[in-house]
Order: sequence, then C-alpha cells, then structure tokens
Amino acid sequence: MTAPASGRQGTGAAPAAAASAASAASAARAAGAASTAGAARSADGTSASPVTAPVSQPAGRRIRVLIADDHPVVRQGLRVLLEVQEDMDVVGEAADGGEVAGLVASLAPDVVVLDLKMPGMKGPEVIVDLAARGLRARALVLTSVTDPAAAQAAVRAGAAGFLYKDVDPDALVRAIRSVHDGNMLLSPEVAGTLIHRGVDRSATGGLAALTGREREVLEHITMGRSNREIARALHVTEKTVKTHVSAVLAKLGVQDRTQAALYAVAHAGEHGWDPGDRGGYPPA
Repeated sequence: MTAPASGRQGTGAAPAAAASAASAASAARAAGAASTAGAARSADGTSASPVTAPVSQPAGRRIRVLIADDHPVVRQGLRVLLEVQEDMDVVGEAADGGEVAGLVASLAPDVVVLDLKMPGMKGPEVIVDLAARGLRARALVLTSVTDPAAAQAAVRAGAAGFLYKDVDPDALVRAIRSVHDGNMLLSPEVAGTLIHRGVDRSATGGLAALTGREREVLEHITMGRSNREIARALHVTEKTVKTHVSAVLAKLGVQDRTQAALYAVAHAGEHGWDPGDRGGYPPA
C-alpha cells in the first residue's frame, strides 16, 4: 500500500483538479511535439517529465479506465490527462453512481476512477454493488470530501485506493498503475486517519477475516514468492493472485507484502493457523 504525497483542498476542488489535469496533458503534448521519438528519454527508458513519459506496457495490456464523476469538467480533465498516457485507454464515463455497474459490465474496465459524492448511488455503495455483481474492476476513489468517515466507509466497502482531488497529475497516473497492479494505495492523510481510528486492525478482523484461499496466498507470501510463482502453485491466474494479495493487505491492515509476512509470523498460532504448517488452515 503506497501513499503518494498530497495536500488538502477545499472549495473549488473539481475545477482545480480538472485544470491541473488538463494543463499537465497539454504540457505532455507540447513536449512530445518538440522532441523526436526517444530523444527525451533517459537511460532507463523514461522521460524527464513523469507525466509525458508513462511506462509502456506490451500490446494488449493497456489499462482500461472508466471515469465516474458527476462534474463534467472533472471528467474532461481526467480524460485529457489519461488519454496521453501510452499505457491507458479511457473506455467510458459515468455521471451517475447508478450507471457505473452497467458500464463496468459492458466496457470491462480494469480501474474505475470514482468520486464519492454522486447522484443515484454514492461511491461506497457503488463499490459494494460492483463486488456483489462479481465485477472485478478495481475502484480508485478520487474525491474532494475530507471527512475521515468517508474514507473509512470507502475502504471498508473495498476501495483499492483513496486520493484527494488535489493530487499531482503524475501521482494520479502512477496511482492508477499501482491499483491496476494489485496494490492498495491511500493518501498519507487517509492512511494516518485509518490507522488512528483502528480501521486497519479492528474493522477488518486480521487473520480471522481471511478466506481459505487468502490464507494460502499469505502462506506463499511468507515464503517470499512472487505473484507469478503463487499463481503457478495455486493453478490460478496472476491477476487473481493480485486480487487476493490486495484483500490480504487490507484485512491485515498492512502496507506491503513484507509487513504482511511479518504480521503472519508475529501472529502465528492465532485462530489455529501457523504459516509454516502446510495445509493447516482453519475453515474459512
């Protein structure tokens, strides 16, 4: 779980966020036009500008993004920003929370950039609805709502990320990639709030809340195995493993795989589970 730097934003969050995204995208176009292909790239293949040089993915692995926000200016700004990324496609937009599930079902996005306060259905309700329908799109909340209870509700509902609309455009792009890769990503303010309120441990239930499959994934994490290696061992897809890893991190209230492994070792024996005991998982 990573936490990009972000400040706070009050009145005018939606226009400011759209203006920031639009200006960043315009800069990206200008930089691209002013240089020959590859001229601005450094030795590691990235451009000097984090916004103008997204990480390219192999053909067929572009990230499909659905934008869900009731402010047209925000949707337009986000579309302009994301469409200049080499590894992303904006596949659709939703102005009403009630439209999101239907669009996810028909357009199959990988990530939904989701506002919290929308007509028809609020953000947390949308996230729960997607899970209830078995839709696998990961929700990255992007909001100007600073009420800690809102962040708590979104995380409990299953949000894969939570950012505020004053986030830097390049940080938002990185966040979308991170969420797509199976990580859980919270802004520093949200992470601090949830830890302070005890959401990470008490609300999610720790080891007791893990399903049988999630315990299996955690066991492999404690052995230092990658998602690809876990996928081979469990005979599932790598994307499925990423989903399980995200769930494990969220339920244990930890930020990354290392912390998850340490948590498992530190709490070995709780609820009848030992990470070193093959097949010794309690019933889900």
